[in-house]
Amino acid sequence: MINQAIQGINIGGITTKNPVFLAPMSGVSDLPFRRLADQHGAGLVVSEMIASAELANERPDAILRANNDGASPFVIQLVGNDPKWMSEGARRAQAIGADIIDINMGCPAKEVTGKLSGSALMREPKLAISLIESVVGAVDIPVTLKMRLGWDHTSKNAPELARQAEAAGVSLITVHGRTRCQFFKGTADWSGVRPVKEATGLPIIVNGDIGTVAESRSALKLSGADGVMIGRGAYGAPWQPGRIAQALATSHDPGPPPLNERMAIAITHVETMLSHYGIAKGLRNARKHIAWYLAGCTNNQAVLKHWRRRLCTEDTPASVLDGLREFFALAGQVTGSDAIQTTGQTTGQTAGSRSEKIA
Repeated sequence: MINQAIQGINIGGITTKNPVFLAPMSGVSDLPFRRLADQHGAGLVVSEMIASAELANERPDAILRANNDGASPFVIQLVGNDPKWMSEGARRAQAIGADIIDINMGCPAKEVTGKLSGSALMREPKLAISLIESVVGAVDIPVTLKMRLGWDHTSKNAPELARQAEAAGVSLITVHGRTRCQFFKGTADWSGVRPVKEATGLPIIVNGDIGTVAESRSALKLSGADGVMIGRGAYGAPWQPGRIAQALATSHDPGPPPLNERMAIAITHVETMLSHYGIAKGLRNARKHIAWYLAGCTNNQAVLKHWRRRLCTEDTPASVLDGLREFFALAGQVTGSDAIQTTGQTTGQTAGSRSEKIA
């Protein structure tokens, strides 16, 4: 999808295709989704968060989440609170082919922070740095860090943690422009990332509420960051990071793929999930993605409700895949081009950027 070269980011000697990355998202950025995002131009894709101890002990579900097939560089994100297990998990990640290891210090979920992992580590900077040092010392590949602005508005310690992380050997830092206590409420503070950029010489990636070309440009300007990371803006639109990268490179937004290409992508996505997980689990896991693909083609809530009910309750692959083909064929018949809709907005304005509204 990218027709013109755009400068990538150097991560410990590894240069990305461009500075627009796909975020690690639990339950979303699995192998089938990462593969599509990579194929459609994302500069970097990152695995789902994987517990370091589970990967070190080769638990089947952890190994499944760590699988890679073609995306390069291959990035595994680890989470944990014990230096021993973080180093063991890192060694295992390198052994299975990871090119980069990302450390999660940004997840706000209670089940993660309650175990003193994820963004809870921003309240424990000594432990956070010891974890970074253990991972950096265990492997011969670059280590990156993802974090938030701080635990809450009274303790925005991201700049200081970034300085210490750089001294400990981290090669790149991604910052979500919220505190942990904000979870995903309100709006991301992109300007709040600028002090982190000023505190370190490392490449900095800005994350949070970035799903469109305009949002990417604003986030880069306000943060001073070197690149952007797309999370919820890629729901139902694995092409979105590549689309944004091309727009940043050429000053021309190519828009979403034509309707027939989106149909092909959605069908390939579901088929790959069936192969990756097996039929029963593959169909269950595909339902949220199917709903997002549908939402990218219509703003008519009655239409969405009908098709979600139909396609997200089917229990046979043929019924789901045939239903997707029928939906996209209907979309083309209704509009003659790109979307079933009842509002004045076009798919080019909304698809892939505001799909998080149904998340």
